[in-house]
Parts: sequence; structure tokens; C-alpha cells
Amino acid sequence: MVAVNWRKIPTVLQPDELMDKAFSAATKKANLVDDPDKYHRVRKQMLAMIQSSCDILESTLRKWVSKWPSLDRLSSFDAALVDAAVGRDEFKQNLGGIQWAADKINELNREGQSRMAKHRSIEEFHDRRKHIYGRCASILRQIGPQLAWLNDARNIMREFPTIDATDPCIVVAGSPNVGKSALISSLSTGEPEVNSYPFTTKTLHVGHFEHRRRKYQMVDTPGLLDRPMIERNEIEMQAIAALENVGSVAVFLLDPSEQGGTSMESQLNLLDEVRYLLDDTPVVLVDGKMDLLGLNESDSHNPKSGNVAISATEGWGLDALRSHLIEIIGADVIDDPLSLPEGWHRKHIPE
Repeated sequence: MVAVNWRKIPTVLQPDELMDKAFSAATKKANLVDDPDKYHRVRKQMLAMIQSSCDILESTLRKWVSKWPSLDRLSSFDAALVDAAVGRDEFKQNLGGIQWAADKINELNREGQSRMAKHRSIEEFHDRRKHIYGRCASILRQIGPQLAWLNDARNIMREFPTIDATDPCIVVAGSPNVGKSALISSLSTGEPEVNSYPFTTKTLHVGHFEHRRRKYQMVDTPGLLDRPMIERNEIEMQAIAALENVGSVAVFLLDPSEQGGTSMESQLNLLDEVRYLLDDTPVVLVDGKMDLLGLNESDSHNPKSGNVAISATEGWGLDALRSHLIEIIGADVIDDPLSLPEGWHRKHIPE
């Protein structure tokens, strides 16, 4: 499944804007008609206006339907985002309304062309064009609520994170203030994305790093995996189920110093819940802020817990953690030395 670039969802015009766009273009088209005979000139002009306006309306509506993501082709995570933020059924119904309008305008176009051939006066030519315009305007007004809904949904969905289901994804979990965002920033090769999160009022951080041309994604999920089960709502549970499918491995970050404000007892209780929720996802335990407990760069593991030891602020232990995650995911394991792993990125070499 190809990752969705949510920011490329096209703007949806409202009925009046659509009509202005189509009818203005049709007038310009009519002005290009040249015939010395008034009767034939008007007939050609009215035909051109009907054809042009209907074509613009139909193609614009169909473009919106085609450019909006297909729910059947989305990853489970993206589908959950849509369902939680705007509603799966509403999404399909409102796009269906746009498709209906495009089909009706196509019928009107053919009807207008056919009826025009039967008219014998200039007045009838004008009346037919006005009739088609009125019918088009009526159809657009009928789908006004659908257009408004889609515009509002677009504004919400533009803030979704882009997560590619074909690339490995590392879900970062842990209690609040244990350093999850700092870890993602330290491991990322660029500035992590910060996106509005549709399930809560929090934000979602997505970082990336590359190894052997493959992109590894890291996702911090505040409001989902950093609080007890009893505080989560139904929509958040749906998102967690999606994370189980998109996550190649989960990093559970602990703060043994407890300076983040959460006791180790509470952190370990949350760990039990995360393991239960992400039952099929491998979980790597990482002790962060280890510089606060007197460890240094030579300590790859916490001697007390045996967990991987890091300090995101001091920058040590990160390379070892990255290598450990890459090894667990095993995305670049080569069984056949004559072939590349599936999904491995190939760079084009100019001839």
C-alpha cells in the first residue's frame, strides 16, 4: 500500500464557486465561436457553453473523487485515522454524493446536446442553455452539504501523519515526560514532523532515519500508549489496534530516575498494558536518562534492569539502539544474494 500524502488532498469548492468557474469558462468558450450567420453562430455558441460548463463541472467533481484516498486501499492505520477523525461511513457517503452529481451532469450534457439539435429558433437555443444551467445549479445546490462536509474533512485530514506501510515502523511508547520525543529527535536524520492528532488534543511526532537506502519510521503516540486503559476511549482503542498492524517493533522507554514525574511502579504497570495491547509486536525495553543515574557511554545496558541504556540528551547509546532495532526488524535480511530485499529502494543511475 502506498503512503497517503494527506496534504495533497485537493481543495473542495462550494456550489457558487463551482458555478462561477464553469459558467465563466463557458462564456469565454462561446466568444471564440465565429460564424457570419447569426442563426448558426448562436446555435454553436449555446452548444459550446453547454458542453464547456458541463465538462468543467463533471471533470472537477470526478477529480475530487479520484484524488481523495480510497478507503479500500488504505493501510489499517490510515483507515483508523479516517474513521476516528471524520467517520468511514460519512466519508463514503459524501464522496458518493459527489460521484452522483458528476453522473447527473454528464446526463444533462448529453441531453442538452441532443435537444439543441431539435430546436429551430435563436430563442430556443438560449432557453435550452439557460435550462441546462439551471439544472446544473440545482444539482450543485443539492450536494452543497456534501461539499461543505468534504471541505471540513480535508482541513482535518491534512494534519494526518504520513506513515508508509511498506517501510518499517517503530512505535515509541512510555509514560509522559520520559523522553520519547527527545529520543525520536535524536535518532531522526531530519526534523521530526509534528502533526495534530485526531484522537486526542495531543500531537503526534513522526521521525525517520535511513539504513541501506531504506527509510525507518518512528512514531510517538502521546495520549494513546502513555496512560492507563481505563482512561482511553473507544476511538483510541481503535487507533491502538491499528498501531499493532503498522508497527514492526515497539520501543518502550522507561525513566528509572523518575524525574519525569511517574514512578517506576506506574511505568511498569503501563508496560504490562502496552504488551497486552500490542500482543504481536516485539517490545524493546530502553532505560533513558541514564546519565542522571551516573552511567556513561561505555554502559550499553543498565546493570540493574538489563535493559538497553541510553541518554538522548548526552547522545550516547543511540547508535547501538538503532542497530539493535534494525536487527530485530530484519527488513534487509538477504536470503538470496542475487536479489534485493522486497521494497528495498533503488537509486536511478543516469545513463
